[in-house]
Formats: sequence, C-alpha cells, structure tokens
Amino acid sequence: MKLLERFQNSRNALGWAFMLPATLLLLLFLTYPLGLGTWLGFTDAKIGRDGEWIGFENFSFLVTDSVTQLALFNTLFYTFVASVLKFGLGLWLALLLNKNLPFQSFFRAVVLLPWIVPTALSAIAFWWLYDAQFSVISWALMKMGLIDEYIDFLGDPWNARISTIVANVWRGIPFVAISLLAGLQTISPSYYEASALDGATPWQQFRHVTMPLLSPIIAVVMTFSVLFTFTDFQLIYVLTRGGPLNATHLMATLAFQRAISGGALAEGAAIATLMVPFLLAAIMFSYFGLQRRAWQQGGDK
Repeated sequence: MKLLERFQNSRNALGWAFMLPATLLLLLFLTYPLGLGTWLGFTDAKIGRDGEWIGFENFSFLVTDSVTQLALFNTLFYTFVASVLKFGLGLWLALLLNKNLPFQSFFRAVVLLPWIVPTALSAIAFWWLYDAQFSVISWALMKMGLIDEYIDFLGDPWNARISTIVANVWRGIPFVAISLLAGLQTISPSYYEASALDGATPWQQFRHVTMPLLSPIIAVVMTFSVLFTFTDFQLIYVLTRGGPLNATHLMATLAFQRAISGGALAEGAAIATLMVPFLLAAIMFSYFGLQRRAWQQGGDK
C-alpha cells in the first residue's frame, strides 16, 4: 500500500505511467516496422520466402540501377520544385488572409478544402482533368484557340512530371498557408507601427520584420512540407503508377512496385532505406530552426 501511495504521489512516476501507452504504440507501429524494413534491405527476402543476410548487395545493385537513379532524380526534382512553389504561393496566400478582408473566416475555411479532401479522391479528379481524350483543360484551351489538339498530360514524360507537381502543389498549399498564417498572427502589430514611424516601406517591413520573425515557423513548416512531398505515394500511384516510362516514379512508388508488385521485398526495403538519410537531413533542418526560435525568444540556446 505504501508503495502504491508513493507511486500516486510521485509526479515523475505518474508522468512515466501516462507516457507508457504512447511509447508502446510507437515501438510497435513505428520502431519495429522501421527496424524490420532496414533488416530486410540487407537480405534477399522475397514474398513467401525468408531471406538470408547478403550485406550491401541490394544497395550495390540499386546504385547502378538506371530505374532507381531515375526515381531518385524524379524524387529530388519533384520535391524541390513542389516545395518551392508551395512555399511561395502559401506565403502569398497567408499574407493575403492575414489582412482585414470581408468574409475572412469563410475564405480561410475554403483554403483548407484541398487539404481535407482525401488524396485518392483528389488524384482521381486530376486524372479526369488530365485525361488525354476528355480533359477539360485541353477543351477550354482549344475553345480559346490557344491549342490545336488535346494535350497529352500524362503520356509525355515531362508533361507528366509537371502535371503531378501541379497536383501536389494544389494539395499542399493549404497546409503551408494556414501554418504561416498562424505564425503571422503571433507577430505583434507594434513592430509594424514602430517601423512605419521610422519611414519603412511595406517591402522593408516584410523583409526586416515579417521574415525574421516568421523564419522559425517557416523552417518547421517547410520541413514537414518537404517530408510529405519526398515520401508522396498515393497521388503518384493513382495518377500515373510511375509512368510513362518511369518518368514519374518516386522512391516510394518504386519501393512499393519492387517489394509488393514484383515480390522482391528486400529490394523494396533497400530503396525505402535509401530515403532515410534525406529525411534525417530534413529533421536536422527543423531542429536548427527551433534552436533559432529559442534564441529569438531569449532562450539559452
């Protein structure tokens, strides 16, 4: 009884007790699959057959594999272009929504719609918009006399890359915009009033007041945006399944194709493992952004 009373009166013990269920869930559904996937990458496992340890053979093969190299290029290109566009358009939208506009709450809610709609459903909508025969975009452009024939959005390699990036940007802008809007609302109006008294122009206020104070939020938001984009799967799989000619294969879709569709579990796991260093780099970027925020708020670090 005394031990139970001491446990109930101990704040540390209660804290660990409340953390235990979450810790077990993380170990079961995050740590274990990650460890198992990494282990499989060093074996020759296939669906229906246990693998044996083969060291770095899978990775050696993937480094020289032309499809994997193309998927890596596609992933980096897709992530970089989409992230830059989402940041630029999201920041512009956040600045616009931060102003006193009529029906402000309504517009803020509407902006979230692309983020709320399930990825598979929005991908099907874009697939219809990009259809080679029934594309509404091509039909409208032909009616305006801008093109003579329907655009093959998903049949041409570069058209497909650009089309998937547009779809990803459309889905990702709300997350960036609403997150940056929340950051903008934390900036005290007194900073803008003081800078206006000193004769600062709107551009100078944005450059010397808004951006420095918003930069920690930007670091965190863009870290998550890059993570979401780099690991994108559903949008690409529904729209193109990696085609045409592997032009839109990302590391995630290629890993799924090799492991599940092709049955080579070890090879797919190795591809997924190759994604980890990039994800760790993004997390470190977020960490240093948070450190800067602590310094701005007068923290020790």
